[in-house]
Amino acid sequence: MKRSLYLFVLTLFTIGLAMSCREEKTAGEKIEDGIEEVGDGIEDGAEEVEDAVEDAADDN
Repeated sequence: MKRSLYLFVLTLFTIGLAMSCREEKTAGEKIEDGIEEVGDGIEDGAEEVEDAVEDAADDN
């Protein structure tokens, strides 16, 4: 009985230790990631517009 209790406590301790070691982003890092995503979206949209303009110019 004692051995299973010790094993259970050790398992909980190990899980708790693993969960506490997760890397969490700060608010500034989250904002920076969001800005980068928006910039990438704008860049992709601009490339699509450029392609559409080139296709329209080729048709005329």
